[in-house]
Formats: sequence, C-alpha cells, structure tokens
Amino acid sequence: MKTTVIKNATLFNEGTEQVADLRIIGQRIDLIASEIAVEAGDEVVEADGCWLLPGMIDDQVHLREPGLTHKGNIASESRAAVRGGITSFMEMPNVSPSTTTIDALESKYQLASQSSMGNYSFYLGATHDNLEQIKQLDTSRHCGVKVFMGASTGDLLVEAPQALDAIFRESPGLIVTHCESSPLIQQNLDRYLSEGREPVITDHPLIRSVDACYASSSYAVSLAKQHNSQLHVLHITTEKELSLFEAGPIAGKNITAEACVHHLWFSDEDYPEKGNLIKCNPAVKSASDRAALIQALHTGQIDIIATDHAPHTWEEKQQPYGQAPAGLPLVEHALLTLIDHVKNERLSVQQLVEKVAHNPAIRYGIVERGYLREGYFADLVLVDPNAETPVSHESVHYHCGWTPFDGHRFSSRIQSTWVNGARIFDGQQLSAESSAMELRFAR
Repeated sequence: MKTTVIKNATLFNEGTEQVADLRIIGQRIDLIASEIAVEAGDEVVEADGCWLLPGMIDDQVHLREPGLTHKGNIASESRAAVRGGITSFMEMPNVSPSTTTIDALESKYQLASQSSMGNYSFYLGATHDNLEQIKQLDTSRHCGVKVFMGASTGDLLVEAPQALDAIFRESPGLIVTHCESSPLIQQNLDRYLSEGREPVITDHPLIRSVDACYASSSYAVSLAKQHNSQLHVLHITTEKELSLFEAGPIAGKNITAEACVHHLWFSDEDYPEKGNLIKCNPAVKSASDRAALIQALHTGQIDIIATDHAPHTWEEKQQPYGQAPAGLPLVEHALLTLIDHVKNERLSVQQLVEKVAHNPAIRYGIVERGYLREGYFADLVLVDPNAETPVSHESVHYHCGWTPFDGHRFSSRIQSTWVNGARIFDGQQLSAESSAMELRFAR
C-alpha cells in the first residue's frame, strides 16, 4: 500500500493552525504529528510555507451530462474541479433528460464511476408529480432532492402549493432549493415590455429582484418549519433573505443557507464590463448585498460556500441578454477566490475551511470526509499562499473554454490535490487514473 508523507505543512483544521507532517497510507490519513519519520519507498512532499487544507466539498455543480455535453461533461468539469482543490461534488438534475427518476439518478452514478476525477453524488430533481420517486431516495447514497421553487427549464419548476407541501412533508432526505418567485420575475419583465424597453444585462438583478428571491426563500423556510423538514437554501444573494436564517454553528440546524463564490466576488457594478459572462440565476446583486453575505459568513447565517458551477459555450453567452443562458464556470478558481478574500481580511483561513469542508460534511452527513483527521479519507489540497495564479480564457480547463476571471491574478496557487489518498494533481499535471468514489452519508 502506497505511503505519502507531507512534510512541514501549515495545517488548518477545526479552527486550529499548526505546522506538522501528515502521513497517508492507502486511501486514508494515517498520522498527523509534528515530525514523521520517512521510510524507504515513501513518497515525500516538501510543503514548507504551504497550507494543507481538507479538500473543498462543493454541494452544487452542473456538469451537463447527459444530454448537454456540448457545454461540459463529468470528465472535463471534474478535472477542472480537482485542479481547483475540489475533491468532492454533488451534481444537479437539470440535464437532458432531467434526473427525475431513480433509474435516471442511478445512470448518472454509472457515468461518474467511469469518468469522474472527484468523489461524487447526485440530486434527484423534484417535479409536480414524482413524489413516489422522491420517497425512494436512498439517503445513504443520494445527497438529496432538488426543488426549483422558481423559474427553471424543462419539467423541474415546482410552484404549486399542494405539490410543494407534499414534497416538504414526505421527502426522506435533505431538500435543497433554488428560490426565486416566477410570478414576480414575470411582473418585473412585463413592466419593461409594457414600457417598450428591451431589457439588457444591467437590468438582470432588477428583473430577478431582491423581492423575487425573498418571496420564494421565505416560503421555503415556512414550509420547512411547518413540516420539520431538513432544508438547505442554495445561493442566497440578498441581505433581505439573511433574516430568515439562524446565526451560529451549523450543528443541529434544520434550516441552513449557502452562498456561492461568484456572489461573494462580483456585484452589479461588474455588469458593464463582464456582461452575460456573469449572468446567473439568482442574479449577482448590489455591492451592499455582497458585503452582507460576507458578514453573514462570520455570523453563521450563511453556513456553506459552494460554486453553482454551470458552464455554457462562449457562443451561447455572446447572444443578446434575453437569449443568453444563465450560469458560469467556477470550479477551477473557486478556492482561489476565497483565499483572495482571506488576503484582503474578509475571511480567515479557518472560516474558509469551515464553510467549504467541515460544514458541508456536517450538513450532508458525509462519512469520514471534510476534515484532517487520522482515519479519514485523504481528500486534501496543498496551497502555496505566496505564488500567484494568472488567469485567462486560454489557461482554463473547462470544456467551454472561458472564465469570468479572465485577466485576474489570484494571490495563491493550488500545488497539489489528493483524492482518497492519490495525488491526482501535482500543480502541473493530472493523474491519468481516477481514485474517485461515491460519497456516503450517515444522517
């Protein structure tokens, strides 16, 4: 069984910081100590000056397979994710056909077993009439049920009160929601059209407005309280919504909230430069909303940071505002954006680790991951905090070939990523072989 010893790294874990060695034997962390002797045949990684963190667990990605593989696929996007220090992900059901049956869900696991470079799980998509499928979720393997409580594509929009009530009452596992009110969005859009104005990208946060977000997220929270459901509200974008969520540690909460890296990075001031490249749903809002989200990371009203990675082709994004799809590719640089926040004193490294690794593991009940602990799976990322990462469209590894961070220089670099004890990325090259596994849950 292969042994790897990482020497003299600065470990950030469970609120602590220490310089130590870490030994991996096989798939797992075997020992953490101030000094670990190296034996013949051990792989040694010298990590002086580098940070060793638990790998990021991304609870919200769109990898576009099956059916939308001109945008991306499990192989391409998981490779970009591992380069970015994401070792595990949970993927959404809005592919083609939508993942709304257990059979369709299982087929995605089969695809991932053949091509994913990161550990994986998949959500079942809720519809108005698939409650019997939802009841069949295996909560030890399936990460949850995704409910689009607002504008979506295909058959995944669920806004009928009777259907929502049944889902919140009967779901055996975690319910995760996209919350925007379709009627309010349509009212806002109709106002532009009645005035003879064609909306442009700077109108996006006004059409998909603060009130549209709050109306839907407050409805979800009220349903969860009524039925004592386990609810996780995805990609919160507004200060107003934060009042819905309890501050403090995540442990014991039935209702939790997530923010995404692009909503912590961009604001509506970036639309004139970035245009449709930062068009996403929910929309990037004001600078004051962004500041409130960052503050909520400190209070605990925001429990988890994720990406909502959602690639589209460059050509699709060059269409007029009304036709351009919403979503942007993020997994390759998500962790680097957060380290820039650390450098700018908006977050601590300990808070970063809590939001991207510890708390996802707690919320989803992920078995033996999300921490630097002896006996846990060795899902690790080594970061050089003093080496820059310049970014361009040409440098990225997404299938779509572009990035919203084109022209930026991040203040740190991903040096290595381990998945289940295997060094999948060495800072330059990816391994030719995957060590990825299904995520398992105990909750």
